[in-house]
Amino acid sequence: FMVSTTNPISIFSTNTLDIEAWVKRIAKEGKPQWAVMPYDFYLRLIENTKFEEDVLFYEKTLADEDDELIPLEVVSRIADGETLVRVWREYRGLTQRQLADMARISKPYLSQIESNRRIGTAETLAALAEVLDLKVDDLIRLKETSVLR
Repeated sequence: FMVSTTNPISIFSTNTLDIEAWVKRIAKEGKPQWAVMPYDFYLRLIENTKFEEDVLFYEKTLADEDDELIPLEVVSRIADGETLVRVWREYRGLTQRQLADMARISKPYLSQIESNRRIGTAETLAALAEVLDLKVDDLIRLKETSVLR
């Protein structure tokens, strides 16, 4: 085996990843067989690769016209347990009156659904989902069940 090296510059002294400056090449019969680098540099390469994968996933998601990107504020409100119908209605910029009229239900009934005093019927949830451009499943919060051992 033959090892060729370069004089590495400090990986932290530049914003540019100069891979060639950090790689030691190991060749056999004149053909590259291995590339060796400092472990810290390896970790940075892995982190950059993960970031690149995230960017590619994000770009793919943007290109998928069937999926809606949901703002963090909406996701946070849902995760915090707010009523799903209210969160989606407000996100869509509708008043209770507008949503009730469009879904052909009374405003008091919608108010009761939004305050968890009533559970909408399947027909009502389907109408609300259609107006809000959602699936019915998006308006149903499944209760967590605990398993006893």
